[in-house]
Amino acid sequence: MTVHAWEKLYLDDLQLGQVFESDTLRVDRNAMLAFAQQFDPQPFHLDDEAGSMSLFGGLAASGWNTAALTMKLLVDSVPLANGIIGLGIELNWPHPTHAEDELRLTTTVKAIEPSATKTDRGVVTMLMETRNQHGKTVQRATGRLLVFREPAPD
Repeated sequence: MTVHAWEKLYLDDLQLGQVFESDTLRVDRNAMLAFAQQFDPQPFHLDDEAGSMSLFGGLAASGWNTAALTMKLLVDSVPLANGIIGLGIELNWPHPTHAEDELRLTTTVKAIEPSATKTDRGVVTMLMETRNQHGKTVQRATGRLLVFREPAPD
């Protein structure tokens, strides 16, 4: 689904099976190394040689770096009116992310549960699959998001 930057979506705008596609995002090597140095300083995230000797077969981004990049893609491609408010997530990284990869996110609405007690909101379950330029899934996440209904006009 193509959504313009100015559009804002509410709970009742979403449909089961609805798909959102992001633009691509290049993994910058220097930013990847800086992220690893600060948040996940393991040799296979910091050093080409250590990365090539690891099961990753080369310098690999931290999974948490992939998650942060995915969050950027999610915010840019799923314009929920009150923002992306996470309630929980199941997350895995089937393939490594490497420097200069081109990432793209596909987000699919899997469930919509209006709240029985708070009628201004609901919970939406979304499957988020981040793929590289080769079509390999580098992150798969199932997230539950708090999504508000459009306020009634005054």
